[in-house]
Amino acid sequence: MATNTITLEGEVRDQFGKGVARRLRVANKIPATIYAGGNQPVFVTLPMKETTLALRHTNALFTINYGGDSKIAVVKDVQRNPVKRIVEHVDFYEVKAGEKIDVEVPVFVEGTPKGAAVAFVDIQELKVRADVSNLPERIVIDVDGMTDGTKVFAKDVKLPEGAELDIDDPEESVVTVEVPEDATESTAETADTTAAAPAADAAAPAADAAADNK
Repeated sequence: MATNTITLEGEVRDQFGKGVARRLRVANKIPATIYAGGNQPVFVTLPMKETTLALRHTNALFTINYGGDSKIAVVKDVQRNPVKRIVEHVDFYEVKAGEKIDVEVPVFVEGTPKGAAVAFVDIQELKVRADVSNLPERIVIDVDGMTDGTKVFAKDVKLPEGAELDIDDPEESVVTVEVPEDATESTAETADTTAAAPAADAAAPAADAAADNK
């Protein structure tokens, strides 16, 4: 849960372009933009190391200080280098205390289903509406002991306090527990081999007896 705000110390940015962005990255800084509804966006630079580490937190709440001012914001978009995967630019969206916003929350499973059954995540992220001071980082669904054919629907997902689903179909399956086809085939092959073994053992003495009578 995003109960704590991550603070980043930035600087006002008044130069733009690819060349400027390249020089900033060489200086271990990241260009960023803070959007604020209908107001003019704010352009800042942020420390690369601290910002990159902070971006590991999904749906984190940021306090960004710059030029004697500050804004509370959430991440709107992150641009990364397709090869080096370093952060090249970050877009933030300003929020106000007490405001509720829609966020995409990743879905994870924990626990072990019964037998050879496996839990499959049908929806990787759920759209949730929550207060900016309490944004969920993840949704964890416990599948321990669930049997083959069990489904967990969106309406059955337990959300953090104060959060609510914001999706069109609450009957949509989020997690499905089932035995994979390859596991079923493997079980069937094992059963066939086990059944064939006694027949082979029974045939051996008969063959030996036939040989003795010759």
